[in-house]
Amino acid sequence: MSDTTAKPSTIESRKDDHLELCSTEKVTFKAKSNLLEQVELIHNALPDLSIDEINLGTTWAGKRLKAPIVIAAMTGGVARAAEINRDLASIANGLGLGFGFGSMRPLLGDPNSLGYQVRDVAPDALIIGNIGVVQAREAGTEKIRALVEQTGVDAMVVHLNPSMEVVQFDGDSDFRGGLATIEGLVSTLSVPVIVKETGCGLSHSVGKRLVEAGVEFADCSGAGGTSWVGVEALRERADSAGETFWDWGIPTAGSLLQLSKLPLKVCATGGIKNGLDVARSIALGASCAGIARPVLQAWVRGGKDGAIEYLTRVIREVKIAMLLTGSRDVLALQNSETILGNDLSKWAP
Repeated sequence: MSDTTAKPSTIESRKDDHLELCSTEKVTFKAKSNLLEQVELIHNALPDLSIDEINLGTTWAGKRLKAPIVIAAMTGGVARAAEINRDLASIANGLGLGFGFGSMRPLLGDPNSLGYQVRDVAPDALIIGNIGVVQAREAGTEKIRALVEQTGVDAMVVHLNPSMEVVQFDGDSDFRGGLATIEGLVSTLSVPVIVKETGCGLSHSVGKRLVEAGVEFADCSGAGGTSWVGVEALRERADSAGETFWDWGIPTAGSLLQLSKLPLKVCATGGIKNGLDVARSIALGASCAGIARPVLQAWVRGGKDGAIEYLTRVIREVKIAMLLTGSRDVLALQNSETILGNDLSKWAP
């Protein structure tokens, strides 16, 4: 069943289930890591830097960030999402980070769906919209353009999630026309289009096709963090294939390597937990890194203050990693030397 025809109650139930499950550790990949542990940053014992002069700023999706971190897509469309999104968007605004909505598909059926109005608490932050490629295909570019105008987002994610959908009893199974849909949005929308996977990674060949379609920004969203196939299996909305394909996908670090030779500005998501993971991702060529489930868990434990404390620690850890590699700014970290483990090296294109 497509998102545009699903009953609102079904969508709301799914969103509530996602929030509940993603506040736990049940939805992680079982045997596959994101392989960022196989990225060794080379220690610089003479960095000739003060930690206070390190510049964490970067530009992504057309907007300047004070630190190379995005609070990645999580939720929307249900009452609880409104509180979460407003808190997290406000935090992003205060810390100079990016913030991404979960799927906006509820807005296609109900313009008053909860959780998508945050601009009043985040006037300066990079706010990123989100729609599935199948729903974008079915809705058409004019409706997606209306979502941009309604929510005031600075960029629009088009997410790709065939693995998550195809194992669901009521999920999408027709993914034809995806690239043409993306190309149409790139040429039509007034904001940047970001193409994002949903926990299974982007390959070199897919990245090349995206570049040919005019895409400049991507979110690799690799394997090793939250398994969205696993989420659906735990919701009992998947057939037996949900267990079989729980660990499907390209590890996050492997996806970054796959995309590294392409003219894409990439956000690394997929199992990013701390500032060292952020720094390792940037050293592999990412412009920034996105964190979702750990931020949600921090919010669940300690509310807005808990999420601020967690993200402040991550930012400090990025700065420490930059000092210890002698990297004065994000560009220097992108160009720093790394040593890659054997399993990760195999993913180089």
